Amino acid sequence: MADCNTRMSILHCFDQGTVVTDLQSTDKFEALRELIRRAAVFKEIGNLDTLENAVVARERLQSTGFGHGVAVAHGRAAGVERVLIAMGLSRAGIPFESPDGEPVRLLFVIASPLMVSLDYLHALSTLVRCLRQQPLRDRLLAAREAGEIQRKLRQAFMTGVERCDDPLTDPQACGAAG
Repeated sequence: MADCNTRMSILHCFDQGTVVTDLQSTDKFEALRELIRRAAVFKEIGNLDTLENAVVARERLQSTGFGHGVAVAHGRAAGVERVLIAMGLSRAGIPFESPDGEPVRLLFVIASPLMVSLDYLHALSTLVRCLRQQPLRDRLLAAREAGEIQRKLRQAFMTGVERCDDPLTDPQACGAAG
């Protein structure tokens, strides 16, 4: 069960600087590096190389593309003080070895501190649950401005955080967010 402290500590997710609307890379590892370098939210991390290395190493173990044009890559790195999430939009799509073979158009990177925390697990499970909802994916792909995408993501994510005491048990918690 997620407690109030866990909820409060991830409420900053999808604040300013979390969305890159025009990823150019067509290779998944280069796209991960591009998103990490371009997303303003990661600027608070002193050494982005450590995050890049952690995310790429994790991705080499197993693809984080889960289908429907979505991947949620993640890594733990020194210098990360709190859970940070960025989203990159690729209009062309990126081959990502997803189970359904669809290219990834919605690429997320979650950065977390070296110590595994409930904050990280709650953020990851809430985000993945939200992204499984077709209406949300459609709204994100239809949006053109970073601010609009960020608002839609934040609303869906906060709805998921607020509606779920246990992020794995409420499959409806993000589907109605507009």
